[in-house]
Amino acid sequence: MNQPDQMQTDETTERPSFGQALRARRQENRISIRALADQVGVSPSLVSQIENGKVNPSVETLVALVTALGLSLDELFLDVPVRAGEPLPQPGGTGVVRQGRRPHIELATGVVWDRLTPTHEQGVDFLYVVYEVGGASCAPGSYMRHHGREYGLVLSGRLGAAVGFETFELGPGDSIVFNADVPHRLWTIGDEPVTASWTIIGRSGDQRSFSE
Repeated sequence: MNQPDQMQTDETTERPSFGQALRARRQENRISIRALADQVGVSPSLVSQIENGKVNPSVETLVALVTALGLSLDELFLDVPVRAGEPLPQPGGTGVVRQGRRPHIELATGVVWDRLTPTHEQGVDFLYVVYEVGGASCAPGSYMRHHGREYGLVLSGRLGAAVGFETFELGPGDSIVFNADVPHRLWTIGDEPVTASWTIIGRSGDQRSFSE
């Protein structure tokens, strides 16, 4: 990993539930914390703190963890609770997610993911993404690679996107699509947060990789 993950110090803050999902899958796979940490390239202490909701990981650390454990990103979110008068969400069926009820994950690199599906969708991550001012998918000089194909639509703000040897600046209404096994990095440009709709198809079960 290129930079240490930022630790959350306010213990009164409500924690996301993804740490519990990571721990459950690790235990199901009978992998020790130390073995998982060695595979991902972080300390056992960091893995323990993430599982217990004491640390929000960076994007690259979370992607590395879910890949090592064979999880999809959207499996980390709780299913949307049923609302009176609305049908029970069923995988593969029709479901509605109200704007104020999206399950979300806050990451240490100034990135927030909201899941836009009420339940886990096999092979698809459908997300509403916020890049705060100064936010990025990984550290400067680093690039992420993983299986799948990414589709992004910028809703507000200006997003920098480096894909392979090409660099783009995207504004509201601009979209991008690329193969995620090409080294890539995303970041906020300027002093306004970026909001975007993002879909990743075919990422599950990939082999994680990071490069400098």
